Order: sequence, then C-alpha cells, then structure tokens
Amino acid sequence: MKLLAGNSNRTLAEAIASHLDVPLTKAQVRRFSDNEVFVTIDENVRGEDVFVVQSTSYPANDNLMELLICIDALKRASAKRITAVMPYFGYARQDRKTGGRTPISAKLVANLITRAGADRVLTMDLHSGQIQGFFDIPTDNLAAQPLVSSDIKANYEKTDELLIVSPDVGGVVRALAVASRLNAELAIVDKRRSGPGKSEVANIIGDVSGRRLILFDDIVDSAGTLCNAAQSLMDAGAVEVSAYVTHGVLSGAACERVAKSVLKELVITDSIEASELVAGCAKIRQVSCAALIGEAVRRIANEESVSKLFD
Repeated sequence: MKLLAGNSNRTLAEAIASHLDVPLTKAQVRRFSDNEVFVTIDENVRGEDVFVVQSTSYPANDNLMELLICIDALKRASAKRITAVMPYFGYARQDRKTGGRTPISAKLVANLITRAGADRVLTMDLHSGQIQGFFDIPTDNLAAQPLVSSDIKANYEKTDELLIVSPDVGGVVRALAVASRLNAELAIVDKRRSGPGKSEVANIIGDVSGRRLILFDDIVDSAGTLCNAAQSLMDAGAVEVSAYVTHGVLSGAACERVAKSVLKELVITDSIEASELVAGCAKIRQVSCAALIGEAVRRIANEESVSKLFD
C-alpha cells in the first residue's frame, strides 16, 4: 500500500499515515510561476495499491486539479490500483438541476475523476447519497455518525436525555442514525430556502422546550442557516443548543456568525483543514476523522468489508 498526499489537507493525511503506520509517499505537488499544477512521484509505484488523500475544499478548483493530476501521474507510473480518498467531496451540493439551464456539477466532477484514471473513490458523508451513482467505479461513502456519537458520549452526560435535531427535512436519516446510537429522541427544523445560503425557519417538529439540543448536519458553509436554526430553537424554549457538522467549510463571515450566535459550541471534523479563523474561534472544536478513514483504507487494501465499520 502507498499513501500519497496532496496539499489540501496535509495534516489529516499525516494522521491517516500515522494510524496505518505507513509513511507518506515521497512526491512533489507544486506550482509553476503561472500557477499550473505540477506533480512528480519520487518513489516507484509500479504495481502498487495507491491511495491519494485530497479533499476538494477551498480553493476547490485548485485542489481538484491537484487530485486529477496526481491520479494521472500515478496511472502513467503503472500503479496497479488508484483510490481517490476525498474526506470532503467538493461540488456535492450541485447534485441536481435546480432550474433551467443549470449544471449538475457533482456528476461532472465524478466523470473527471473517473476519466483521470481512478479505480475507486473513498469519501465521507456525501451531501446526498445518489452521488455514489454518479461514479462508474466503486465508491465508499463513510458515515460520520459513529465518530459524532462517540464524541457526544465523551462530552455530554445522560445522552439519552439529549434531543438530536435535523436542521432540515433532507437530513432526517442522518440525524436519526445519531439519535439511535445515543438512544435519544429526534426533532426536525422545517426550513424554507429563499436562495443560495439563505433560509428561514417555518416550523419546528417536536417539543424542544426545556431540552438540551444537538443539531447534526453534513455541511456548514456560511453558518447562516445553522445559526438561525439555533436561535429559533432557543426561542422555542430550548435550554441550550450545540451543533455537530461533518464538513466545516466555514467560508466568509461564518466564524464571526458562530461566535456571536446562541450556539454553545460547533464541533466539526478535520475533513477540511482548519483556517486560522476557524482555529481561533473559541466556539469551534475539531475532532479527527483520521482513524475512521485510515481503517477504511486498511480494509480496502486488504479486500475486507468497509460496511462492517458501521454495524
């Protein structure tokens, strides 16, 4: 097995390598003066099972091109099998036509990765499950629920008294999986989206009065929707509201919104490398997904079942 890291999240790649006790493959992923990406693999990878660790987070286009060029370099170096390990799959929110003359960019990215030469994809908490079907190669979509449940158990007493909240109807299955692991109840925020990054809370399904709540979602970007949902829950009588989100995109003024919000804390994984603003926000905490991804990589390399990780 070989592990190759791009530049998007070197810290996570090193943590995965440490978990597997496998050194990162020596390579150069750099830029020419005009910002073109150039990759050189400094080790022999002929006949090897190679895993390329690269999230397509901000800057999404640069990191995507790094991934594609790494795959191409490995393919031309005669690697036996190439797995794109994408802790965060960028463009996942563009998974359907939202109006006339609009793209399905998630499908386009899937095509690019496949045509570049990847034999398999390993990712975590895709925005929607149907994206797995956009690929014509095997795709493993890891669930962050076990990681989230373990952290909640470690940091909250009497977890069965907590109320897990889905911030929208589309995330009910995801939130229900966490609630089931904690033997907790579930509530739903019914929101109406008026435009990209803009939403309003229409209804709260479930009694949240006097309860400690944990919002669970897959992506937090501008944090406007998350903070509005937390405020509505507090207005409905909640004692406290925390949030767990798999992918902390946290663009623009997101950290400032979280810091000023009623949220007790926002817990994210390190699928996306934390910026200085994220690392400096007192209300934001990161938990590592390196062990989860590392174990999935080990199972794929050994031709073992990945789904058993979640049984």
